[in-house]
Formats: sequence, C-alpha cells, structure tokens
Amino acid sequence: MNKIWCAQKQGPGASVFDPPLNVPYYTNLPNPHRLLLAGTSGHLTDQLTKIQIVNDTNKDLVVEALRSIAEILTYGDQHDPSFFEFFMEKQVMGEFVRILRVSKTVTVSVQLLQTMSIMIQNLTSEQAIYYLFSNEYVNYLITYTFDFQHEELLSYYISFLRAVSGKLNKHTISLLLKTENDVVVSFPLYVQGIQFAFHEENMIRTAVRALTLNVYHVGDESVNDYVVSQPHTEYFSKLVSFFQRQCMDLSAMVLNTLKSPSPESGGKLFSAVDGIEDTLYYFSDVISAGIPDIERLVTDHILQHLTLPLLLPSLCSEAVNDLSVDPVTSLYLICCILRIVKIKDLANITAATLFCPVKAFISSSLVKPNSSLAPERPRFGNGHPDNGVAEEADQQCSSTEVLNEDGDCNENTTKTTFNNSHITFRETLLQYISEGDDVQAQGSLFVLATLLQTKELEESVLDAFGILPQRKQHKKLLLQSLVGEDSGEEQLFSPQNGSMRDGLTSELDWCLRKLEEQFGVCCSLHGAAMCPRVHRHQVVDALVSLLCRENISAETLWDGGWLLRQLLPYSEAEFNRKHLKMLNDSYEKCKDALTQEIKGTWPDLLIRVLLDEWKKCKKVIEAPSPQKEPKSVILQLDRSACNENTVSESSFTAGEKLCEVVKVFVLLHQLKIFSLGRPLPEQPPIHPPADRSETSRATTAGLDLTVPKPGTEVKLVDAVPCRIAFERGKERNFSFLALSSSSGVSGWIVLAEESLLKPDHGTVRVTAPLAGCNPRIDEKHPKWLHLRIRPSTLPFLDPTKRGVYEKLKSKGLVDGRWTLAFRDDDSCSSACSMVLHEIDLQCREVERRWEKSSWGRKLIVQKRRAALNEIDRFKIMLAKIQELAKLKKEITALMFF
Repeated sequence: MNKIWCAQKQGPGASVFDPPLNVPYYTNLPNPHRLLLAGTSGHLTDQLTKIQIVNDTNKDLVVEALRSIAEILTYGDQHDPSFFEFFMEKQVMGEFVRILRVSKTVTVSVQLLQTMSIMIQNLTSEQAIYYLFSNEYVNYLITYTFDFQHEELLSYYISFLRAVSGKLNKHTISLLLKTENDVVVSFPLYVQGIQFAFHEENMIRTAVRALTLNVYHVGDESVNDYVVSQPHTEYFSKLVSFFQRQCMDLSAMVLNTLKSPSPESGGKLFSAVDGIEDTLYYFSDVISAGIPDIERLVTDHILQHLTLPLLLPSLCSEAVNDLSVDPVTSLYLICCILRIVKIKDLANITAATLFCPVKAFISSSLVKPNSSLAPERPRFGNGHPDNGVAEEADQQCSSTEVLNEDGDCNENTTKTTFNNSHITFRETLLQYISEGDDVQAQGSLFVLATLLQTKELEESVLDAFGILPQRKQHKKLLLQSLVGEDSGEEQLFSPQNGSMRDGLTSELDWCLRKLEEQFGVCCSLHGAAMCPRVHRHQVVDALVSLLCRENISAETLWDGGWLLRQLLPYSEAEFNRKHLKMLNDSYEKCKDALTQEIKGTWPDLLIRVLLDEWKKCKKVIEAPSPQKEPKSVILQLDRSACNENTVSESSFTAGEKLCEVVKVFVLLHQLKIFSLGRPLPEQPPIHPPADRSETSRATTAGLDLTVPKPGTEVKLVDAVPCRIAFERGKERNFSFLALSSSSGVSGWIVLAEESLLKPDHGTVRVTAPLAGCNPRIDEKHPKWLHLRIRPSTLPFLDPTKRGVYEKLKSKGLVDGRWTLAFRDDDSCSSACSMVLHEIDLQCREVERRWEKSSWGRKLIVQKRRAALNEIDRFKIMLAKIQELAKLKKEITALMFF
C-alpha cells in the first residue's frame, strides 16, 4: 500500500505535500480516514481551486498535488468509498480539465496524463470508472491539442489512451461516444489513437494496436459499424501499406545479405522478420474479434495491395510496378500470411491464384521477366520435361483418365512448350523444388507445407493442387459412398482412386470468378482442376527430383521427405518406374559416399552420428508439421558469411560433410522402408561391437577405458620416447603411444610420462583423437613426425554449443598441430607405423559393424554382382539349378518315406 502523508500548512513557502509529521497518516492518527478526508483531501482540492494560472513559479506545487490526489483516490477506491465520493462532490475531474486549460508548461500536462493513467488503471469499482468517463472530461483530454514535439508528453498521452481502452466494455464505451439516432458519429478515443498507428517508435505502435483491439473486442454493433465506415476504413488500407513497406525493407536486407553478408546480417534479419510477424499476428487478433466487415476489408486489402500486385509476380520477375521483392522473401511472406492470418476467403483465393499464369498479373511493359528464375518451360526430374503433362495435357486429361507407369496420360497427348508468360505460379513453385537453389527449394517446400497445414483451405482446392493427403482422399470418398453417392463408392474401390472425379470444383470456381470480378485477374485456365491426378503426379515428380539432387542441404531434403511422407500412401503405388529408379540410384550413391567416410576424418563418430540422426529423421518425417517455421528460410541466409571463413581442409568441414551424408542416407533409407508399408524401427540395423581383443595394444597397455584420462597409469610396452614443446622454449619428454579403445571404434594418441617408481610404467598426461591425425614424417627432418589434432567431438552435435560454434566458425576454425621429435629416424618411422596400424584397426572395426549390418550386406552383394562376368553368372545359375534339384529330390524322398 502506498504511503499517503497528512499535509498541514506550515507557512507561506510550505509545499502542499510537505507534512509536519514525518510519519504515514494511517499509522499515527487516531481516526485517519476522517482526518484525511477533512484535512488532506480538502486542502488539496482547495489549493487546485485557488490556482488561476500555472507557470514556472507554481508548477511544482500543482504537480505534487496531482500526484497525491492519484494516490489518495487509488487507496480510497480499494479501502473506503467515501474518499471517491468526496472527490466526486468536489468535481475533481472538472478541476483537472481547468488546470490543463490554464497551464502554460509541459510538466503539468505530463503529470496530469500520468495521474489519469494511474487512476484509470488502478480504479476497480464501476462507480469510479463511470464518474471518470462521464461529463465528457475524458474526451476533452483526448482531443486536447498537446504539443507532441516533446517525446515524453507523447508517450504519456498514448499510455493514457491505452489505459482508457483497457476499461472499455459494452456499458462504459457508450460514455465516450457521440450518437445521433443510435448511430455513432464521433469516437475520439479511436480516431485520435489510430493517428499514431504508424509512428516510428515501436512502443507507440504497439500501444495503439492494443487500443484498437480493445475497441474491436467490446462487441458493440454501433461501434463496429463506425470503425468500418468512411473515412475510418482507410486505417486498414494504411495498415496494409505499412506492412508492404516492411516487406520491401526485408527484401532489401535479404538481397544485401546475399550480395555482401556480414556478421550483423543475422540480427537485422531477425528484427525485420519479428516486425513482420508482429504485424501479421495483429491482423489475426483483429480478425478474432469476429467483425465480418473488418475480415472482408483485411482480405480485400491484402489481396489488392500486396498479394496480387507484388508477392505473386515477384516469384518470377525482378520488379513489379517499380516495387521490388525478391522471390525468397515472397515465398516466406506467402507462407506467413496463410499461416498466421486465418481467413477462409483469403486462404482459398490465394491458393486459387497459384493456378493462374504469370501473364495474368504481369504487364510486359512494366516488368522484366527474370530468365534465371522463370525459364521457358517448367521441368521436373533431372531436367527432363514433365512427361507430357503440359497445359494441353491438363486440358485433354479427363477425370476418367489415369497415368501410366511412366507418368503419361493413357490417351495420346501433344506436348506443348509454352513461354514464361504462360507458366502458372504453381508450376513455378514445382520448378523451384526440382531446379532452384537450396533457398528457393526450401521456400517452395514451405509454401506447399503451409497450404497442406492451412485448415481454412478447402480440401477440393488441395486436391486440385495435387497435395491432398491420401488418407483425406479416402475419407472423403468413404463419406460419399456411405451417403449413397455412386461416384464416391466407385472411386473408393477403384484401383485408380488417387483423386476426385469432379471437374472444376465449386470452391475453386468461386475463387477464380471472384478474382476476375473483383480484382480484374482473368484466369481462364481450362482444366485447372480437371485432372488432379496429373497435378499430384507433378508434385511427386518434383519431390523425387529434389531428393535425388546433390547440391541441396540435408535440412531441405528432410523437409521434402516430410512432405512426401504426408502425400504418399503406405505403398509404392504413387511411384512410377522412373521414380523408383531415381530414388534407388540416389540411395546407392549416398551409400557409397557413406562407406568412403569410414576412411575419412571422423570414423570414430560415424556409428554415433548414424544412431542419432536415425532417431531425429524418424521424428521429423513422422511429425504432424514441418520441423522448422518458414522464417528459417530467411534467418539462415547469414550462414554464408560464416562459410566464407571456413577452412576447406579442416576437420570441422569434414565433420559437417559427414553429418550431411548421414542425414541424406538415413532419409532415403527410411523413405524406402515407409514406401514398402513397413514400420520404421527405432534403431538402425547396426551390428553390435566386437569383443575386446586380448592382443590389442590397449589391452597390453592395461587400459580398459573408452577415453584414457590424464593421470591414468599405463604400461609403456610399445611406447616410443619423444620430445614436444607445447610452449615456446619449453620442451618436455614423453612416451608416445597410439591405442584403439576397448570398443575398437575410437582411438587415441597418448603422451605419457615415465614413472620413477615402476619401470615400464607411466602416467597419461596428454591425449588426442587418433582418427584424422594424418601422420606425416618431415621431408627435411626425418626424426620429426607431424600430426593434425582435431577435437574429440563435433561441437555442433551438442545443441547447447551450437551458437558458440557458429560464432567461432565465422572467425575461421583451424585444427591443432603437433610436431614430435624422436631420437632417430627408425623411432620416428616406428611411431608413424604404429599410428597407421591403429587407424587401420579402427577403420576395420567400423567397417565390420557396417558390413555385418543389413545395409552393409546388401552393399557387398551388389558389389559382387556388379563384378561378375557372363561365365560367373552362368556358373551361379547352374549351381542354383543343381541346388533346387537336390532339394526337390530330398522332399520327394520324405513324402514317400
């Protein structure tokens, strides 16, 4: 509880708030409530009444009086209603207004606004709120002409407006309105508030948005009619224009980051993305108020001023009406609008525009097509045309036609080549997936995933687009068959039940008609949804092509795998021969690349990474939503600044390559298992470690630990004496050992100090990983052995260290180097041979665990088959015939026994 002091007049120069007794009134006075009401309250109001003009001489007196009145009123509202009744009787609000009129200083205006804000926020009784809002006192303060050149005054004014809006309900809002014939003609709080909706200060914009949301959520019909009437509807068009400027600023940052990345790019992109999503969430909050006219206004303005003239044309052009948004930013913004602003009409019309050709939006006189982003012809799958599924093919494929195994229509169709002005935005997205760079492919995948996850989107539109999940298709057909619709029952039990048999669906037809009637976009596509199965095949074709590309990151491939997992049934029915061959070839290439990593820099981590990535990939592709949000496609652009400083021959680069190969291999393997209708196992088929060998060097040294720790005692049986200087001018003598761990997968280089008490024993002082050390004897000094020392683990495998690793990577990470000096050439050669032998043992163990797994056995069989000639194959065939004849003979003998 605030300490409110008892003020008594002490003399001509005494302050109204200077008490003679330095104690709180509520602790020492015999009857504090009565004395305060009769003394302090009356004295404060009398002092305000006597003031005829406020200037620099008495401004401090007025400020203290206003502050103390706010404290007394707050206390009285919570403890004793008689306090507030007294101030009502004294017409304190009228005195506040009068003081503002006669004030000549900004200090009093600031204090008055602060006093009103404190009172409104802390008063809880309805009577107190009704009194404050009545008699037009609050409206007078709202419409008063303040000098907003003072930033502090503007901040307190906005805080005052927000405090007033926080107390609005269906009863109190009427006290702030002016009406004529039950129609609202004036609402100063709303009108004055939206004037600062686009202020450069973010806190002011946030407060104004909170004010408007408080107004919208009151639910008063007359107020709703007022805010959607002219000229107040301009607020929504200005809001979309403000959002458009935010989009263009983000695009400029993206282009600048791509051209000249810097360490500060990530922070700038994050701030811009955060501001854009804040604006979209504000749109969502406005829609949640449930005002149909506002929903219509927001939908029309977003489509008319943003999506149709700017975002969609930017997917395949460089400039739109002197405005510029790059394709990556456009993909991200389309995702955000669909994901955050949940309006059914907006979602369906936006999806319908993707069926329209570019020429419907772009004027050749205003826009220069970007040939690198919009080639003449969309291609799918390793650069081949889409197997005759072109514009005329869509027109000629009826709902009863199906695709053969090669992806063509059963009827003879003419392949039509059309230029970029006829390409649809849907085909542009698929082209980005199959041919675009990593960022374009990931952005397009996010668009398809967002469409798939948008609940406001009609399933018929998804089916026409070619991305309706198979389980939803079966559900719809099952419902049709249950209610007695022959077409639904026929399709459900038909072998070709991959799409609806309807022609141009009513929902898509309505959206295309509205585009033409309301926005002037003529989209006369014959067969936009005539053959959804063809469109579905194109989507699968683009996704398979993506999975077979080698210049795409594993994260993007995982996103493509998730989308393919959502679309496909539990069989290979959606795959034609070309798809299966492409996936199998890509899988075999990835398997060979993974086998080569056994001889690489990180064989000791291969099994661990494989086990970890298996679990992660299984979790990702079985998840109900993508692993990342669309904003990741923007925020990852600053990584290029880090990659420029990466040393290509460092172990860190080799470790990242290993993880990428493992991720791609795991994804392709799990998709193969899934497509065969089998459940994914929790663990990959890795063979368990072998038993510990009694003749290994680690056993001989007496080490049974996975990692030899400093201070551990070790036998120096095969150790080689050497010298090394970890500091300039300070050489130290050690015994050198190269050891493989008990599991055989990991290995270590050990430098031990000889024990003075036990002969042939020593104490471990320094250790380093064995794998990737690349031993090399110096050409000029054959007694010197050079070793590369890499970390014991990859820092980015630990999520808690990922941020630190990215910062260090931007500065350029390098490996450590050891140069060991031995007594003679033979000792140096012996040490080098020891290292190579242990590395070979380590790689053999990893290879054994790999080859004895189902993956490895299949790879060995395939390699053996590939190495056979015609004579070998003939011998194998004869051996199989003889084996079958022998087995048949044994079975016959058993039957007649």
